[in-house]
Amino acid sequence: MISKFDRFQKRRLISSYFSVVLSIFLMLFLLGVLGLFVINSKNLSDDFKEDITMTVFFKNEATTDSLQLFEAQLKSAKWVKDFKYVPKEVAAKEHQAVIGEDFMEFLGMNPLQNSFDIHLKANYVVNDSIEKIQSKLRENQMISDASYDKQLVTLVNNNIEKVSMWILIVSGVMALIAVLLINSALRLSIHSNRFIIKTMQMVGATKSFIRRPFIWKGILLGIIGAVFAVVALMGLLYYLDTTFPSLGILRDQIMTGAVLLGVLVTGIIVTAISTFIATTRFLNLRTDDLY
Repeated sequence: MISKFDRFQKRRLISSYFSVVLSIFLMLFLLGVLGLFVINSKNLSDDFKEDITMTVFFKNEATTDSLQLFEAQLKSAKWVKDFKYVPKEVAAKEHQAVIGEDFMEFLGMNPLQNSFDIHLKANYVVNDSIEKIQSKLRENQMISDASYDKQLVTLVNNNIEKVSMWILIVSGVMALIAVLLINSALRLSIHSNRFIIKTMQMVGATKSFIRRPFIWKGILLGIIGAVFAVVALMGLLYYLDTTFPSLGILRDQIMTGAVLLGVLVTGIIVTAISTFIATTRFLNLRTDDLY
């Protein structure tokens, strides 16, 4: 018949394991979220860069053939993500919708020009590259101008560099905090077994023999916590992908899978190392220090 003390000890042990698994789950989940943010931050920054438009205006004397030739050149250009031809009649209607009146009636003519709105690939949305492209386009005698928001390009690139640096710093700090908290939770769990450890040592058990079951139990708890974290991350990814499909959160499936696998591996490695260190600490304590 199980005594009240045994039941109390069993409940305390289960509570201890639950707190360890919960700590591992929370830390690995937060670490996984940060990892997913890091790999998707480049995609987000690239999307923002590729939303910046370069507008190429053609002179009124530009023929249909010259416009078609330029369109063909854009299709083969490696720096072009996409483009749209905007006839001056369409541009006039868009301006009328913005200002709320027919400016052509006042001027008696359409002063606008045929143009192409070009979105560049993210790698080319830096001042040096985009200025070279602009200069190259202006060599076309049928082009009156090629313009883009230079200040916006500078601002975007500077901010992306700053954000990337802070992401790396935060990632490092979060990884360190996760390791320390998981280590602390496992130490508290092993602390309740310190007398058992010392008793086994006193009857002649070797340190490796004593450590082995604790390490395997720590790894098991790490796997359980990591699996819960991976499942929660997959649920978060599914929610974001269905709610905000424009983010393309699952665009890079290889890197996403690597983060999820990294969460699982981290849970195993950190718990194994933390359990090894914690058990070694209690093995090296004197009997009087256990109290």
